[in-house]
Amino acid sequence: MASTGGSTYGSIAVLSDVHGVLPVLEAVLEEPDVRAADLVVVTGDHASGPQPREVLDRLQREGSRVLLVRGNADRELVALRRGAAVDVPDRVTPWAADQLTDAQVDLLESLPHPVVLEVSGFGPVVFCHGSPRRDDELVLVDSPVGRWRAALGELPEGHRTVVCGHTHMPFVRLLDRRLVVNAGSVGMPYGRPGGAWALLDDGGVALRHTGIDVDATVAQVIAGSTYPGRREWADEYVRAANSDVDAIEAFTPAGDRP
Repeated sequence: MASTGGSTYGSIAVLSDVHGVLPVLEAVLEEPDVRAADLVVVTGDHASGPQPREVLDRLQREGSRVLLVRGNADRELVALRRGAAVDVPDRVTPWAADQLTDAQVDLLESLPHPVVLEVSGFGPVVFCHGSPRRDDELVLVDSPVGRWRAALGELPEGHRTVVCGHTHMPFVRLLDRRLVVNAGSVGMPYGRPGGAWALLDDGGVALRHTGIDVDATVAQVIAGSTYPGRREWADEYVRAANSDVDAIEAFTPAGDRP
């Protein structure tokens, strides 16, 4: 696990799964509590979407106050650009890989997963994408305890808080005395439109939501992208056409279903 060493943070704003949607990212970054946070951690899947270059440029303009963690889609973008055979279930990821600059590909390749930071009121906090052990692991708010224990079981005893993304649905739950936080998704939310994010502040967790003008945001994405399927993509994901129930049904492994 990567660690920042001796730094202790009083507050951390957590964003996740931006998926190349610039206008919602910009709206979340301008939230007062995001601006005031000691650090902004973005837990993966930054660029796989209709505005990949623009999103990475915007995140990098924030400088050292933003820490990027690797997601599975980030790893897939790099693999595609390096010429590897990658089976991805969508059309936007191969397109996004072709849009990135060489420097952006190098950046994504260098991202750590997971990352451990010392946060006031929490102690060491693990920031990951799917789970601490795998960036593509699907663990849901209602996953069985056994699945959660397997996903978290290799963590040191003192690591009592885990912050993740990947499933695009925000939640906070306890699991065998560990606090698990999913910040939801900025760019591809399931359940309701707008940017979901979380705030860790002196031992407390708040799930936050940044509302958007949906029609205007869809228009911005369409105008700001050259992806051939951008209109259909924005209508599905920016408008949050998929509900949280749809996503849970799609992501729950067969063995976990009643």
